[in-house]
Amino acid sequence: MAEKKDKTMMKEGEFSGQTYKIFIVDDHPIVRKGLSQLIDQETDLLTCGEASDAQSALQILKKLKPDLTIVDISLQGMDGIELTKNIRARYGNLPVLIISMHDESLYAERALRAGARGYIMKQEATEKMMEAIRRVIRGDLYISEKVSAGIVKKFVDGKSKRSSSPEELLSDRELEVFRLVGQGFGTRQIAEELRVSVKTVETYRANIKEKLNLKNARELIKHAVYWLESL
Repeated sequence: MAEKKDKTMMKEGEFSGQTYKIFIVDDHPIVRKGLSQLIDQETDLLTCGEASDAQSALQILKKLKPDLTIVDISLQGMDGIELTKNIRARYGNLPVLIISMHDESLYAERALRAGARGYIMKQEATEKMMEAIRRVIRGDLYISEKVSAGIVKKFVDGKSKRSSSPEELLSDRELEVFRLVGQGFGTRQIAEELRVSVKTVETYRANIKEKLNLKNARELIKHAVYWLESL
């Protein structure tokens, strides 16, 4: 047993002599359970709490003092990016690691601008996930080489992010609505998914059409589907 522990403690980036508490926010119980089990297998990490939505998370965080919060980007109601902004505003020193099923080229930079310290795809190997957690706890940023290269390229080219594609003009919430439209969600379905009113969704749709110079709902749907397929 001692041999196994020594080997574990030699993992790259692992801390010694302290256990770091992790708080998980994800609306899928099976994801929370699986991630919690992976974390609790590590000698220096411990799951200290969970939440299924942003509002519950903000309430629980008043009582807990985790060293890191892991946030799923696609939460019902307030999404992961908005939650990250709220966490940074209320608990400025609490680092956030965003996890997502969505293409990192779509959301990673937005997550970092919102205040997240890292972004990782859910399907990454366990070793990568643990590396991301430890890096963010340590105070470093964690993003993939692909995203890092993209950010550097934009800087070198001297291009603003907003000039790269029309979709970059959309706010974080508008982009979420746009993505759902592309997935075939109707206005009422989007309202239920995001836990907002139908009127609010209609406002988002109108803003999207204006920003992307789309004439009607048919053009909006067509453009959203094409955009998703091109990612």
